[in-house]
Amino acid sequence: MKLYISKISLSASLVFALTAKVQAHDPWTPSRPDGHAPIGVMGNHYHSKGEGMFSYRYMTMRMEGNRMGTDELSVEQVAFGTGLGYPVVPTSMDMQMHMFGTMYAPSDRLTMMVMVPYKFISMDHQISAATPPPLAALAGQTFTTESEGLGDVKLNSLVKLYNHERQSIHLNLGLSLPSGSIDEQDEAPVPGVGMTRTTLPYPMQLGSGTVDFLPGLTYLGQSSNWSWGAQTIGTIRLEDNRQSYSMGDSIEASTWIARRFNNSVSGSFRVKSLTWGNYDGRDPRLATLPIPTGFGVPTADPNRRGGTRLELLMGVNYYCRSGWFKGHRINVEGGLPVYQNLEGPQLETDWALTIGWEYAF
Repeated sequence: MKLYISKISLSASLVFALTAKVQAHDPWTPSRPDGHAPIGVMGNHYHSKGEGMFSYRYMTMRMEGNRMGTDELSVEQVAFGTGLGYPVVPTSMDMQMHMFGTMYAPSDRLTMMVMVPYKFISMDHQISAATPPPLAALAGQTFTTESEGLGDVKLNSLVKLYNHERQSIHLNLGLSLPSGSIDEQDEAPVPGVGMTRTTLPYPMQLGSGTVDFLPGLTYLGQSSNWSWGAQTIGTIRLEDNRQSYSMGDSIEASTWIARRFNNSVSGSFRVKSLTWGNYDGRDPRLATLPIPTGFGVPTADPNRRGGTRLELLMGVNYYCRSGWFKGHRINVEGGLPVYQNLEGPQLETDWALTIGWEYAF
């Protein structure tokens, strides 16, 4: 995998941390508006013994247009390009997710975390106007597929390693459980049949179907009015699912800096990189065609799923310190990709937004 972006992100944060002015002997503290990482960073802080937190995140992402490597592709290029030839072309995708979370610390060193996602996915397609048999009868049509339901539940342990001089390091150890469906169906074109209910391609499924290991490391630092941090989280697929395939391994790295404007409001800037691999194996339920690519749509091709993306994100955080809502946090973070290199054709990401609420007890 291409890990150089992840290494650059982590190194940049560590350099900033080592050069920033900190107050000796003071521990890192979450009791300030920038005391948590930007809302898009999961498992970013731990709690003291007996403490816990409830959280909710609404995440939405828009993808539109196709890309291969770093080059954008038209519908015609995906359908007729050299070495391509997919008669059905995805044109856009919208993903929405509601993420419910809870954390609890049985000791000062260990915090447990559970994250439960509920997903809505919609993808628009266009059938090439000049598509050959066996889909010629549907040439020129457009259609939309949708899926909705529970995603893969994640169980995490956050192990405190260091908290001194306003700097903190903790280990992230987690498992992703296969609670999300890999059997989603909707109306889609099937060769020789036409539009009929069939198994949806990989991006439209709600889960991985596998137990996955989620190792990671998180660093946090603070000065009087600034905070910063870095996190790297991996996803390692431990098995094939019951349909004889597994998603590719991935690694996500973030580095961020935040400014406390007052005791309740802060702003943040984050650089995020994500690298993920192609699938191993393939779902036998996805129809193949007697054409060079073997698949009618690129989203059904397990060798067209990998890629690398670099995003820049900005956020605003509000921490209520008094009144009825004391201890509640409202957070917003949104961003755009500045670099995408996809083993496509794949839909490219246009933007992403996360709105969240947190309450510690």
